[in-house]
Amino acid sequence: MGDKSKQWLLIGAGAIFGSISTISLLNLFNRYNSKRVKSGISGRVLAENDCNGKANYEDLTSSFISSDLLEDEVVSEQLTRNIQFFGLDSQRKVSQSYVVIIGLGGVGSHAASMLLRSGVGKLLLVDFDQVSLSSLNRHAVATREDVGTPKALCLKKHFLRIYPECQLDARVQLYDSNSEEEILGGNPDFVLDCIDNIDTKVALLAACVRRGIKVISATGAGARADPTRIRIADLKESSNDPLSRSVRYRLRKDYGIDGGIQVVFSLEKPKVKLLPFQSSKEEENPLDYQIVPGFRVRIIPVLGTVPAIFGQVMATHVLTQIAEFQVQTEPVVNLDSDHYYILHQRLIEHEEILFGTADQVLVDVEEVKYIVKELWHGRSARDQTLKEVGRKMWRSVNELMLVRWDKSKPAGVSNLILLKFTEAEAHESTTVERIKEEEPEFYSMVTSVLRRAEIDFAL
Repeated sequence: MGDKSKQWLLIGAGAIFGSISTISLLNLFNRYNSKRVKSGISGRVLAENDCNGKANYEDLTSSFISSDLLEDEVVSEQLTRNIQFFGLDSQRKVSQSYVVIIGLGGVGSHAASMLLRSGVGKLLLVDFDQVSLSSLNRHAVATREDVGTPKALCLKKHFLRIYPECQLDARVQLYDSNSEEEILGGNPDFVLDCIDNIDTKVALLAACVRRGIKVISATGAGARADPTRIRIADLKESSNDPLSRSVRYRLRKDYGIDGGIQVVFSLEKPKVKLLPFQSSKEEENPLDYQIVPGFRVRIIPVLGTVPAIFGQVMATHVLTQIAEFQVQTEPVVNLDSDHYYILHQRLIEHEEILFGTADQVLVDVEEVKYIVKELWHGRSARDQTLKEVGRKMWRSVNELMLVRWDKSKPAGVSNLILLKFTEAEAHESTTVERIKEEEPEFYSMVTSVLRRAEIDFAL
């Protein structure tokens, strides 16, 4: 076969292969576009409804509820990195989940955006407010064209372009007791509280606790600048945050709720103070600018990156919870280096008294810090509740000591438990085998915690 014949053969084979590839891609995107049209019709019906955006959205998208979105080629490709991270079964839980986000400003818009991009199957977006020009420094998707548009409808418009398969319900609505059932009904898997008004925030959190709905709450993100100090913890453990303090007090006083609610907060003290309302006209009343009575009219200086990080942290927490992906968050333990040194010295003295030598102490102060903070959260292994936080925890160190879990093994990082003095004395008079027989739940909890140390230190 001549050179020319070979060239024509290669050209022909390339053309055939290219045609096949083109046809495959066209079929794929035709299916995608047909779905997009269907989702777009749903979006337009909602947007063209009344200003509250209360169309019967479930009727419009009921066909998506029972379907497995991950079977769609475009969707599975869009969520490839999530599937690789979580695994197919866990990502399917995310894709079948229903999440409610209330408050769609700097924190809520970023949280909602990442939940959408991560493939959450159904989102309810709730906010009574509108996009303002000054909010563009921190909003996830709003543009100048969106100024004056309700935040809920603004997000919906942009979200439909990103992931049209998601069931999106947008409501221009204020959360209160009258709208509780409408907003919290439908068995959501998670609620994100991104509200900055104390009365509304407290009412929402109390309702979620009463209904048994998982909820995570954002505290004050304004007037802060240090992203390394943002944490997730129980509301009782949050500090340096006036909003947390007020919410904590009101929940306990008005509803008898004493903790048990996860919050995102910053350990950083606010860098600047609230600014007073400034008007261009001397005779204007600041209260005239309230969209809703009781909401603040003073200005909180905000570095836009910080509320965005708050929202990303909230979304990450919700996604890992829904996917049942294990994450060990760093506990907030208010002890300083002196406390860890005291506990280390106390361990050495106890070993010398009990065994006549401290040669079997295989931990230093840094490892004591890990054991106390990471494993036992600054509390006795016998009391892994959240009763003592903040200053109370500082005082409680005077009653705590580290002892061996199994006396037959050295005092290493995977064989030390934190106990009160009286508990330590009782522990020394028993054996691990006896604890296993008489207190199986406590035995299981302790061995599980110590197994984590083995994994972390590759023992």
